[in-house]
Amino acid sequence: MFGKIVLSVLLIAFPLICAENDSTSTNLSSHGFVGKDVCGMCHRSEKAGKQLDIWKASKHAQAYLTLESDSANKIAKDKGFNTPAAKTPECLKCHTSGSNADPSLLGAKFKIEDGVQCETCHGAGADYKAMNVMKDKDLAVKNGLQLHDNLQTFCVKCHNSESPTFKSAPNVTAMWDLIKHPVPAEAK
Repeated sequence: MFGKIVLSVLLIAFPLICAENDSTSTNLSSHGFVGKDVCGMCHRSEKAGKQLDIWKASKHAQAYLTLESDSANKIAKDKGFNTPAAKTPECLKCHTSGSNADPSLLGAKFKIEDGVQCETCHGAGADYKAMNVMKDKDLAVKNGLQLHDNLQTFCVKCHNSESPTFKSAPNVTAMWDLIKHPVPAEAK
């Protein structure tokens, strides 16, 4: 009997643990979303490599806006959805950050319309946004910061054949060159 209880608990817990580690499954996150404006307070400066400006110039910054287009609505309709693309969870999961998060985790400055913003890739930032936490990489990670050693594995969570506009496997290296945003060496 005890074995069956343990097995039942594991069968329930394992998917939840896996979903927690999937950046596109943010609904189970215990960290709050603060939004790109909060991140940008520190990450817009020259010293920080003008990271916010790099994001603003990227297609990720326009990801939500593409869902408001007639062509996106046609794709959603053709896929059998009864909602506009900008209201369809299957579209929002890759075109936004925090779309399936508990509303209580969405901070005052967070806007879903910001699309694929900082927290989409780096995790909900409420618990690591403080300067003293950000200066300690291990502490920041412990508080929700996500770092990605394998971009190929991470990026294809959205850039894949599930996307109706997918053409072929992305050249992640070339795509990363368009959006990479390192902190300048002298600032580290």
